[in-house]
Amino acid sequence: MINYLLKSGILLLVFYAVYKLWLENEKMFRFNRAYLLGSLIFSFIVPLQLFSFKSLFENKLITIQLEGIMIKTSDTVLDKNNIDQAISFVLIGIYVAVTLLLICRFFLNLYSFHKKSKRNEMQLINGEKVILIQEAILPHSFWKSIFINKNEFKNGKIPLELLAHEKAHLQQKHTLDILFIEVLQIVFWFNPLILFYKKAIKLNHEFLADEAVNKQFDSVKSYQKLLLDFASQKTTIPLASNINYLITKKRLLMMTKKESPIKMGLKIIAVTTVYILSLFIFSTESIAQTNDAEKNILTNNNAIATTPEFPGGIEQFYMFVGQRFKIPAEASKNKLEGNLLMEFMVEKDGSLSEIKVLKDLGYGLGDEAIRVLKLSPKWNPASENGQPVRVKYSLPITIQTDK
Repeated sequence: MINYLLKSGILLLVFYAVYKLWLENEKMFRFNRAYLLGSLIFSFIVPLQLFSFKSLFENKLITIQLEGIMIKTSDTVLDKNNIDQAISFVLIGIYVAVTLLLICRFFLNLYSFHKKSKRNEMQLINGEKVILIQEAILPHSFWKSIFINKNEFKNGKIPLELLAHEKAHLQQKHTLDILFIEVLQIVFWFNPLILFYKKAIKLNHEFLADEAVNKQFDSVKSYQKLLLDFASQKTTIPLASNINYLITKKRLLMMTKKESPIKMGLKIIAVTTVYILSLFIFSTESIAQTNDAEKNILTNNNAIATTPEFPGGIEQFYMFVGQRFKIPAEASKNKLEGNLLMEFMVEKDGSLSEIKVLKDLGYGLGDEAIRVLKLSPKWNPASENGQPVRVKYSLPITIQTDK
């Protein structure tokens, strides 16, 4: 999981940097919309390695470095695993608690729109459903409705440009983008890059809506003045598209910026190249995982569909070794401490073979480790392209005797 989050985070950062450097200041709003949404999808899908490109230099043997365990004189497994488990439980608890709070907030916001739609007067204006509400709010839109203040509407204080702006949001289905990013933010709330993408997506929505208004009314200066009149009003509605969202100099300049088809074409080609390279790099890099244990992959670009699995999971394997490992009397007598390094192969049938001591401490500790590993039941073997494959493991064992 950590490996996946790191990879997705790297991709998100790369694509966001590309957007800020190459695309944000270009008048190619529809492409930018697709790019931002596509980058989010790409960044969270590709690290799953649902498919992969085979490397030109395949290495048929995969070595997985396990975290390792500690053996004490009391014959218990190193408390490190228990500490790691406790930390994991705490982190999972925090994640679940925050996620549940965000889910509740999300549905409360959805319910607020439903409540406003049901409890207030509705009118059809230019084919769009407009909800007239009593609150003193700026015009905003969500799903298939535009929400405006009833008194201002009745008194003719809502300019047609504002209605056209919100209508553009509805016609271009910007609510779907917002809901998508909100769901991602709920799941990956710990990743600050999601907030940057959310801001970029919503600002691009405003570029698109501004463009639609200027095409309809063909009066950029008067529309800019209208926006500036609303610039000091900071009211925002969660999940909604708001007329005054980030009324900045950049937004005003975008209305008069000239397009350069050649420049846009070159940037699209460059961005496409970044996508292809990222896909190739992150689909050829191997990822090997056994349950929740973190491993180092000592292989050269060779992806496996599944890794070997000890019955019950890797933590059960650690317990299996720890409970059966007996520190020889001589090692205890000499108060020996240090690290053994073992290596073994999980065969195609799940049995262990080629059990070796790569680093020994003497006093029969290496032999004891070999004895315990030979007692292991068969693992569920690894597979590649539906065929069982051999996988080599490296297992550090820390020995700690009583002082």
